[in-house]
Amino acid sequence: MAGCYALIVAAGRGQRFGGEMPKQYAPLGDSTILGKCISTFIAHPDIGGVRCVINKDDVNLYDATVKSFSEPKLLPPVFGGETRQQSVLGGLESISSLSPDTVLIHDGARPFVSDELISDVISALENASGAIPGLAVVDTLKECFDDTIKKTVSRNNLFRAQTPQGFHFNEITKAHRNFINNNETDDASLFEELGIKVSVVNGSEENFKITTQDDYIRAQNKFAGNDVRGETRTGFGFDVHRFGAGSALRLCGIDVPFNKAAIGHSDADVGLHALTDALLGAIGEGDIGTHFPPSDQRWKGSNSEVFVLRALELITEKNAKITNIDITLVCEAPKIGPYRDQMRARVASILGIDVSRVSIKATTTEGLGATGRGEGIAAQAVVCLFMA
Repeated sequence: MAGCYALIVAAGRGQRFGGEMPKQYAPLGDSTILGKCISTFIAHPDIGGVRCVINKDDVNLYDATVKSFSEPKLLPPVFGGETRQQSVLGGLESISSLSPDTVLIHDGARPFVSDELISDVISALENASGAIPGLAVVDTLKECFDDTIKKTVSRNNLFRAQTPQGFHFNEITKAHRNFINNNETDDASLFEELGIKVSVVNGSEENFKITTQDDYIRAQNKFAGNDVRGETRTGFGFDVHRFGAGSALRLCGIDVPFNKAAIGHSDADVGLHALTDALLGAIGEGDIGTHFPPSDQRWKGSNSEVFVLRALELITEKNAKITNIDITLVCEAPKIGPYRDQMRARVASILGIDVSRVSIKATTTEGLGATGRGEGIAAQAVVCLFMA
């Protein structure tokens, strides 16, 4: 469709994203989030020109983003207003002299918009005054007040709105002028107020908006071809310690009264040692001996929580989260049952997860082997991680 222009709205500050840099200028591959948006629109054959609406304080960031673009379709930016709606209207007014027939309005934080989606929205404008991409809601919806469910809301005929949202230029400009103080979250809402037809085309899960740091991590992984969102990792750990003289066992972070103690270089917490190995194994980072060798005197008598916390740091660095853990203690004595809930609570506290994600149980070897003879205690642990 001739005379179609793209307006990319990038004047926001992104409070939920955090950090000092506005999210639209965060690096993504060899460019920025906003840069990826721009490059897709200027490359589309049906887009006659691209105008960005930016914050007046971001001129240097914007210039750095577009310095490699020589495409004449990229128009100089204009400054946004105090609200999104003011920013959009300012952008529309800035291209009115170009007499566009239609306009696509796009969030500058959606870098994975596709050529196909742009084409679908443009095509829909042949039979409608407005068109937006939408994704059908598949989750059950609950209406809540004060963190309490009041009722279930039907998801029938509900869609999640995306951008770019396309409109006939004169109509959307007039709507923004008339409703300048509404501060709607999307532009199609203005047409709804006026009773003007807006069509919905199939949106894309890939066309997600970067709002939080988790979204940014997903975007980086996707751009690098490593989109492991939804990937589950599993790690397995095993440890054993012999008994010696003592009056308590350190197990899963608590002291269990017993007529013996476990012997080890650190505090010999067999449960946390197995857990550490499982955590490290799930992310391919070796084992506890690699990171805390018994030959290193720094770890002599050390609290094993230190080992678990280091493994947790490595997991966090790899953008993974613990889904659940399962620890089995193998011994004839002491009885684990009376202390199981304390152990679960302590492990959950160390890892910063809900206690419902921690399972601890015990078994015997029916008198067989070293644990059966009461010579020591063993533990095995299984960990599941979710890669963000």
